[in-house]
Amino acid sequence: MRIGFYAPLKPPDHPAPSGDRRIARLLMQAMTGMGHEVFILSTLRSYNRDGDAALERQTAAAAAAEAGQIAAAWETGAVPKADLLFTYHVYHKAADYLGPALKQRCHLPYVIAEPSVAPKREHGPWAAGYAQAGMAIRRADVLLAVTALDHACLASFAGPARVTLFPPFLDPAPFAAAAARRDIWRATLAAQYGLAADQPWLLAVGMMRSGDKLASFRRLAEAAELARDLPWQLILVGDGPERPAVESAFASLGDRVRLVGQMDAEPLAGLYAASDLYVWPAVNEAYGMALLEAQAAGLPVLSVNTRGVPDVVRHGETGWLAADDSAATLAQALRQLLPDAARRSGMALAARRHVARDLSMTAAQERLAATFIRLGLRP
Repeated sequence: MRIGFYAPLKPPDHPAPSGDRRIARLLMQAMTGMGHEVFILSTLRSYNRDGDAALERQTAAAAAAEAGQIAAAWETGAVPKADLLFTYHVYHKAADYLGPALKQRCHLPYVIAEPSVAPKREHGPWAAGYAQAGMAIRRADVLLAVTALDHACLASFAGPARVTLFPPFLDPAPFAAAAARRDIWRATLAAQYGLAADQPWLLAVGMMRSGDKLASFRRLAEAAELARDLPWQLILVGDGPERPAVESAFASLGDRVRLVGQMDAEPLAGLYAASDLYVWPAVNEAYGMALLEAQAAGLPVLSVNTRGVPDVVRHGETGWLAADDSAATLAQALRQLLPDAARRSGMALAARRHVARDLSMTAAQERLAATFIRLGLRP
């Protein structure tokens, strides 16, 4: 089956790394691994950060022209026609103009993964984007909701029949391999970063950019300050324009904190496996791919019971979800978890099993196969 893949927020081949690009690539990898031919339908970005009406009109016009060119190429046989249109991440700031147009003209099944609806954007700067995103969501044959919160909202907006829960996922193999070499990684990283191997390692991974990410780093710094009487060392992975602000937030904690910058995939998997607790306040976080990565490597998670985090972390089983993201609540959770190595060890084992069973590439492929069968397509 030929699948035309489109990511209006950020195409999979975009040079700048991000969680959105990562998930787009994972989706393509999953479908390719199922034996399908997956191609990038278009690299046209519809992202409208500020709700610029002129930009939205330009995007709509460019998309109409491109949809016409794609459809004409298919109709004349210049290029093989797609069997399925698959769009990833549609919302008011990144509406899908191509999918609905090609579905209507070429009579193709149309799937949207991670659509979301924010009714408060129906009016105001993003009204046009909201309307287009809503139209695309209503025209899609299947909507793959990544969290229970999104599922409920989409079911209310577009009807429950076309909405399927499709949790985030990853390939757990590299993280399981790192977990098998935990002692080696811990010794190596302790020497590399000057860490004490006999003290608990706390880990946080995130892009250092303004907005919610910076807010999460600052909240983490506040919680660490409140728990500074406990034995721990904190490793921060990531980089970005707000790195100086992150450094400033943690400055009072001195050498108990290591900012190690961005890391390649293999040593990062090793750091997950070598650490003792992943800690992230998840301020306005949709769900957080790093939470999956940590668990896949056998690292229990301390986060917050908000938005999509409970969809990927099982409270009391694979980690601990604080009732709120206040520094005091997070610090209290640290006081409960850090002294209890046996509890963390049990969570670590459960976390690896949880990802392997429910949030793995294999699990995602099984859900995709069921979706394709539902559409009458080859799974």
